[in-house]
Amino acid sequence: MFIDQVTITVAAGKGGDGCVSFRREKFVPKGGPNGGNGGRGGHVIVRGNENLRTLMDHRYNRFYKAEDGVPGKPALKDGKNGKDVVVDVPCGTIVRDEETGEILADLTEHEQSVIVARGGKGGRGNAQFATSTNQAPRRAEQGKRGEVRKLQLELKLLADIGLVGFPNAGKSTLISVLSNARPKIADYPFTTLVPNLGIVQYAEYKSMVIADIPGLIEGAHVGKGLGHQFLRHIERTSVIAILIDCMEEDYPSIYNALLEEMEKFNPDLLKKPRFVVLTKMDVATDETKEKMELWKRELYPVELIGISSVATLNLDAFKDMCWKLMNGS
Repeated sequence: MFIDQVTITVAAGKGGDGCVSFRREKFVPKGGPNGGNGGRGGHVIVRGNENLRTLMDHRYNRFYKAEDGVPGKPALKDGKNGKDVVVDVPCGTIVRDEETGEILADLTEHEQSVIVARGGKGGRGNAQFATSTNQAPRRAEQGKRGEVRKLQLELKLLADIGLVGFPNAGKSTLISVLSNARPKIADYPFTTLVPNLGIVQYAEYKSMVIADIPGLIEGAHVGKGLGHQFLRHIERTSVIAILIDCMEEDYPSIYNALLEEMEKFNPDLLKKPRFVVLTKMDVATDETKEKMELWKRELYPVELIGISSVATLNLDAFKDMCWKLMNGS
C-alpha cells in the first residue's frame, strides 16, 4: 500500500531528577552534599532512509516516545541520558509542525536527519547548590519535561522525469517497457491508483528515475478524480513529459487542460522543462500523422515526439529527450 501523508505524535523524554545526598563515611560525620545531576531526556529524531518507499509504517504506529533520563545518584554520580528514538522515513519526506505549519525539515538524502522533539534537561543535584553560606543544601531540581509535538509527514517522490496525462494516455505501459517497474495496466480509467517509480538505463553508467503519476482529470487541483492527491509528486521532478493518446481528436485542448491543472496546483510546475509525447503511434493513421506534424510546428519551441510502447517505436528518442532536458542541453 502506498501512503504519502500521515500525522504522528512525538514525545521526547523527561529529564531525570537531581539527587539530594550527603557524603557519609567513617570519620567524616558531616560530609558535604554529593547528589548527582539527572540525565537528559532522549530526543526524537526523524531520519531519511533510501530503502523506504512509503509512509505506511507510520499509519499504524502514530506515537513515538523517547526514553526518560535517569535520576542522579549519590557520590556525585550523574544519571544516564535517555535513549533517543529515530523515526525512519523515505527520502523526499517533508516534516511539518501540524500546529504552526512550520516546515522543520525536507529530508532528501539518505541518513539526513532532524531533531523534532528535544529531551528535557536533567535536574541539578544538591551538590550544585552548595555555597559558602549554605554548605548543606537539601534541595535539588526536578528534570524538565521533553517536547511533545504533532507532526505532518508528507512524501514527495524524488524522480528525474514525471509522466503526466489523462487516464489511459499510456503512462503505465511506457514505464513498464522502459524499466523494471510493474504497474497495473488495463484498458479503463484510473488503472494507476498510486505513483510508480522506474529506473531507466540510458547509457553505460547513466540512468534516470521516471515517475508514473495517476491520471489527471479536469478539476484535479481542487480534488476531483484520483490525480489531485499525487500532483505533489511532480513538484520535485526535473522534467515533465506530457503524454497524450495520438487518437484523441483535439491535441491542443488536452495539452492546455493539463497545463491549467498543473498551474492551478503550483505555478512553478510550468517553469520546469517539458515536452509532449503522443502515444500509441502503432495504430496511428496517415491522417493522425499529418495532424501530429501540423501541431508539432505550432507547439515549437516545446518539443513533440511520437512513440509506441507496445511496438517499442521511438523509445530511444524519448530517452534522448529526457536526458537532454535533464541536463539543460
